[in-house]
Amino acid sequence: MGCCSSASSAAQSSKREWKPLEDRSCTDIPWLLLFILFCIGMGFICGFSVATGAAARLVSGYDSYGNICGQKNAKLEAIPNSGMDHTHRKYVFFLDPCNLDLINRKIKSVALCVTACPRQELKTLSDVQKFAEINGSALCSYNLKPSEYTTSSKASVLCPKLPVPASAPIPFFHRCAPVNISCYAKFAEALITFVSDNSVLHRLISGVMTSKEIILGLCLLSLVLSMILMVIIRYISRVLVWILTILVILGSLGGTGVLWWLYAKQRKSPKETVIPEQLQIAEDNLRALLIYAISATVFTVLLFLIMLVMRKRVALTIALFHVAGKVFIHLPLLVFQPFWTFFALVLFWAYWIMTLLFLGTAGSAVQNDQGFVEFRVSGPLQYMWWYHVVGLIWISEFILACQQMTVAGAVVTYYFTRDKRNLPFTPILASVNRLIRYHLGTVAKGSFIITLVKIPRMILMYIHSQLKGKENACARCVLKSCICCLWCLEKCLNYLNQNAYTATAINSTNFCTSAKDAFVILVENALRVAAINTVGDFMLFLGKVLIVCSTGLAGIMLLNYQQDYTVWVLPLIIVCLFAFLVAHCFLSIYEMVVDVLFLCFAIDTKYNDGSPGREFYMDKVLMEFVENSRKAMKEAGKGGVADARELKPMIK
Repeated sequence: MGCCSSASSAAQSSKREWKPLEDRSCTDIPWLLLFILFCIGMGFICGFSVATGAAARLVSGYDSYGNICGQKNAKLEAIPNSGMDHTHRKYVFFLDPCNLDLINRKIKSVALCVTACPRQELKTLSDVQKFAEINGSALCSYNLKPSEYTTSSKASVLCPKLPVPASAPIPFFHRCAPVNISCYAKFAEALITFVSDNSVLHRLISGVMTSKEIILGLCLLSLVLSMILMVIIRYISRVLVWILTILVILGSLGGTGVLWWLYAKQRKSPKETVIPEQLQIAEDNLRALLIYAISATVFTVLLFLIMLVMRKRVALTIALFHVAGKVFIHLPLLVFQPFWTFFALVLFWAYWIMTLLFLGTAGSAVQNDQGFVEFRVSGPLQYMWWYHVVGLIWISEFILACQQMTVAGAVVTYYFTRDKRNLPFTPILASVNRLIRYHLGTVAKGSFIITLVKIPRMILMYIHSQLKGKENACARCVLKSCICCLWCLEKCLNYLNQNAYTATAINSTNFCTSAKDAFVILVENALRVAAINTVGDFMLFLGKVLIVCSTGLAGIMLLNYQQDYTVWVLPLIIVCLFAFLVAHCFLSIYEMVVDVLFLCFAIDTKYNDGSPGREFYMDKVLMEFVENSRKAMKEAGKGGVADARELKPMIK
């Protein structure tokens, strides 16, 4: 790796020379070693849970006596029915799968290892006995023979609760899961505390289940619209701002008008023709339409006011989007960065959840009050899940930071390459190579700082949720204030980290030096930062609004045909949230490119003046944009000293 050949950096003077892409050296090596040690600890947790038999218990399942299904087991001391040979009994069967412990969120039923799961509903003990005789799968307790199912007085206790529901064709992790899982909806009722009327929750869930095909289709539509918008940004960046502005105006007006039209139409519809079973659903839909219509009206008015205030700065944003559009033309793989990041996060989250499940079945066998076996970890190892939670946050932030460093490195390569024909064949892969060879330590340090802020905020949020309704007004206010302050601090650090990664990509300095340099540059160009970020972020926000409005409007029209038999409040919310998430993932890359370009430009103007040997790197369009911004601020009486100097034309 490149770290092996790097020499220790000399003491830097107060005024350093920036040499973009010239000197490469490893940064923050101790933090990389710390991160590697932390990952080894994460691996130890997974290995410990597997070594203690948790993997086999999770995958194959185990009965209430500690026997793992599908294998021969060792006898557990003082545990009856343990040490049984279940080589041919490969599936876990619950005598009462709907007997749920809502507090601990687990099934309280007795679990047995059986040969086969029932594929059809068994209504009587005779059916259970016949199933055992035909399939050789005894569904009652091990102490009761199949011939005694209909004659023993203990059959009502030792046999499954009737009727025995039919199991799914493919057992879930060797568990006999009922085809009809309606009883598991109680888990949702236990998790959702803001719904006081469970009938409302049931209607909402039924609406989601009935509209699942439409929800899936609308989610795919939002994905397609986001990708189309990214392609449009590449080729028509000059007119994109005006197109977005017009479309958002039309979309907000159209969506608001459609909502009021549907509300008026449904309100005037005769209720005498509605059957009593559907009357409550119709009232819920009418109430939801009114809330949506009022919210859309308020949002449209606020949007118009904001656009009215910012109308004079729209022209300035066109030039900035034009330069960013050039970056996407030269670096087309930037569009796919959200996919790679999402794929890496999904892989890690899958590993994390798997290890968490392993931890849930790890430990030594302990007999509970009912005489059944539970597996618990004792001693210091019982706190491993805390380490595991910290790993979830740190490594997730590390993956996101790697994306930021990769994008920053690619854009920096584009900006500081005078002849664009000399760009690497794949600047993205070249940036990934530099990240892996030199800057993983910087990414680890930056992500750890975010983790230090995120963990206290999550703890406070958990405390607030647990004390909800119990704490006094003062404590509630203090908790919310602390949570809000930590959230603001996290956002500020995220922005500073992103610029620090850009400075590292430019000059190969460690995290602290890069953060200090980036902070100084941003402070010196505070007015420019405000102008560019305000207008640019607002236009990207309009793009997100366009995708959400388009998807939501399509959802309203499609779900309107199901208003007679389903509540589509929750489906529409799910679709709009997913559309915003997808749009944010794609357009955040564009926003990241704009921020990196601006920092590169600020450094370029600070250390170069266009004279021989100190020629500008910047694109002419970007220089014209900032010059126009300076003139606009000066005319408005807001020009500062930092913007008073004249920008010299770029030397080709």
